[in-house]
Formats: sequence, C-alpha cells, structure tokens
Amino acid sequence: MALHKFTRNKLDTILSNVVGKTLGETDVNNVFARTITHPKITGIAGDVVERSILGYPSDQDKNPDLIVDGIETELKTTGIRKPKRKSDLVFEAKEPMTITAVSPHSITEEEFETSSFWHKSEHLLLVYYHYDSPETVPAAEYANFLIKGYHFHEFSSEDKEILKNDWLIVRDFIQSLKDSYENPQDEYSRISSDLKKKLMLIDTAPKWPNRPRFRLKRATVSTIAQKHFGAKFEKLDETYSTFRNLDDELHRLTKQYKNKTVRELINKLGITININAGGDVSKSVTEQIIVKMFGGEAKKLSKIELFSKIGIIPKTIVQTVNGFRTEDMKLFQIDFEEWTNPDTLFEDSFVYNFFNGQQFLCIIFEEPSTDAKLLDNKFIGFKRLAIDESVLENDIKNVWEEIRDLVNNNKLIEEPVLDKKNNQRITPKTKIPMTAPNFPKAKDYNFFVRGSGTDALKKPLLLNGISMYSQYFWMKGDVAVSMLKGIDFI
Repeated sequence: MALHKFTRNKLDTILSNVVGKTLGETDVNNVFARTITHPKITGIAGDVVERSILGYPSDQDKNPDLIVDGIETELKTTGIRKPKRKSDLVFEAKEPMTITAVSPHSITEEEFETSSFWHKSEHLLLVYYHYDSPETVPAAEYANFLIKGYHFHEFSSEDKEILKNDWLIVRDFIQSLKDSYENPQDEYSRISSDLKKKLMLIDTAPKWPNRPRFRLKRATVSTIAQKHFGAKFEKLDETYSTFRNLDDELHRLTKQYKNKTVRELINKLGITININAGGDVSKSVTEQIIVKMFGGEAKKLSKIELFSKIGIIPKTIVQTVNGFRTEDMKLFQIDFEEWTNPDTLFEDSFVYNFFNGQQFLCIIFEEPSTDAKLLDNKFIGFKRLAIDESVLENDIKNVWEEIRDLVNNNKLIEEPVLDKKNNQRITPKTKIPMTAPNFPKAKDYNFFVRGSGTDALKKPLLLNGISMYSQYFWMKGDVAVSMLKGIDFI
C-alpha cells in the first residue's frame, strides 16, 4: 500500500508554491546530481517532484503513490510543450502517459473495476512542466524547465466507460490468444499492432518481448492538459464509448447524406460559407460538414472534446468516378530541429507518434469531372485509416532517416525544379528560376517533403545555409488510394 499520506490542503500549499519555478530551483535534495554520471536517465522530472518537492523516495510500487485525504491517488509528472502545428492551443502533451503494466499472465483474471489499471487511473494528481525545447535534451537540462501547474483529475463517467471498453478489448484479445495458441506468448507482439485501430483513449507500448504497458494516448493527455489551462471544447449530445459505436453513427450519417453534393450539404446543414474568386469554397468546409453531421457547432473537429481526446484527424479525399485519387495528402509542417537531433530515436520522434497515436477520418467525395468545383463533388461515405506498422517502420522511417542524413551530414543542396521535359521551370509571379532542396520527392518515395509558399523572393526557413519555403510532410495520393481500397466504407 502507498504510505505517502497528505491532505489535499497540504498538497495545494506545497505545489502552488513551486508553480512558476524551474525543476532545478525546487530540487532541494539534489536529485539532478545523478545526471552527472547518467546524462540520459529517464524520469528525472518525476523524481524531482517526488523526492525534492513532496519529500519521499521514488519507487516502482504497483499501487498508487499517495493517499490524499484517505483516497489512493497516482502522481504523474508530465511534460507539455507548444504545439508544433499552428494552433490556438497553448500546450500539448509531450508524450503518452504510462499508467501500469499490461501483464498478459494475470490480466485475464481481472475485472476492470478492481484492475491494476483502474486502480492507478481512478484518482490522478497531474503535475505539468514545460518541456521548453524543440529537440531532445539531456537529463541535466530538465533543471531549466518551469513547473506550469497541477491539478487533481478524475475521469468523467463517459470517459470511464471508454477506458473500460478499451481495457476489455486488450484483456479479451489476450484471452483469445491463450484460447487459440499452445504458446500464446509467441503472439503477444500483436497486442499493440492488432489493437491500435480499436482503442480510443489508451494504447500499449513497447512491443513484446519488451513488457508492454498501458498508456493514455498523447492526444488524450493533451486534451486533459488543455482543459486545465483554459481551452474550451464542445461536447456532443451523444457519446460514443467504442469505435464500433462511432462507426455505427458514421454509417447512419452516410445513409442519411450519401450522394448529396457539397452545395446540398452546406444548405441542408445550415453552414455559412464564403465563395472565393473562383466561384468555389475552401476545403475546410468539409470539416465543418462532419461537425454539423454530428450536431456540433465548432468549425474544427479538434474542437469537439471526444475527437480531440481520441486523436482523430479529418482528411478530405476527393476521387474520380473510377475511384482514383486526385491529389496528394498534406500532413504536417516539419520541425527540423526535432527531426534531425542525433539523440532522437525514431520511436520517440514527432513523426512516429503522429502516425502511431492517431487515425485519419476520411470523408470521401467523388468529383463528376476533372474541372468540377468542390461545391459539385458528391459525398459517398467515410473510411477510418490507421497507418500500418510496416508502413511506419519502413516507408516513413526511411524518409525520416534520409532527411536526417541530408541535414546532419551536409548533403542538403538547392536544386533546379524541372518540368516534364526537363526544362527549367520559371516562377510565374517573379519570373525567376524555381529551385527546391533535395529532400525526398514524390517520384521516389511514398511519403515525401514539399515546400509551401507563394513568393519565391520570400523564403522564411534557413537550413544549412539554404533559404526555403516552410517544408511539409506529404503522403502520395496513389498510396492513400491503395490503403483506402483495402478498407470498407463505414
């Protein structure tokens, strides 16, 4: 049993006095001294909170850390950082939050309410520090990070139901392996990969034979932190406690709205739009269509609390009448400081966690002709896409390594941009030769890098002495088509 007893008032006094101070300033018991001989030690921020701020030794007890006014409470110290993508949110979680071991040998004998997972999740004390660096830093540099806040967190009844269903999916999968195989441990590597698309708020990592642990998804932790720091999210009237429930609703919406054009959907759902100079609407309207279908009022799916917590990224897919994709998929802006840090492992990188912890909700439209306006495209349904682990470990990792090699080994150069006849392309506005860095291109890679900008004389990013547009990570359109063809409409 946890022996570290506090009153809530006492914890409020202790923690409110350290908010705004650095971890180094609060380290009265010299915990950071260990980083001299162990520069890559993990968990140093949590050790400082436990040993120097609250004054008890760290341990690996399977029970919660604290007893607060008689209630067993798990302490979690978690890093938050400024979002890498443009956002009006102040912070996002640096990483998922580990809760407890999965324990395949014993989980099948547990029930959720008395499980070690819920025992450590039911009552949480979250302490946030600002991981104020775009790249991985040695443990000693955590001393410079500010403690930004803390709060006691209990999951809502809706969230508890989702967590319960997630946990049951893992437990029942492990039981099915025990029932089906003479040596089920040989199949335990599938716990993470096979269940990734089914779990809403949690995931499991690392992969077997390393002992997997239950984690709250980074998107889930981000939403909890963002709400604490004042972000407002819209709650839907309906709740969906499993992806099966959510898919049932998406199927109902498809039956209700299938074959309606964007113009018809805008009118039917009462969406206010702006017609651009070309007589069309922005692609962002399709995200508003999804929100309105669910009965929401927000302009972005990420402003709906449920979708924010489960890490769903909306993507508009426009295909031809023959089922072909018409354009590549833009994913996110690249932060080269983080991407090229030599100490960053692929599994710890932003790109890995972007694909591993999130899914794409694809709203699919069909264009009547190649010159059709978006307004005339016809809604045909939804598909939910999770990037396969083999794609992540091969295609995406290869591009990650190629970019690191180009930047870190001074192989990055500026190349002329040629047309299909190998003639130098000229920018239409400034009439100067078009150039681009030699990052992985769509003709050679399934995932590639492409800059985005409107003025060749204004290239804001300087990398290895080369001025360039902001660079984005993309997925080839035919790759998206190939993946989606293997997925049934919801």
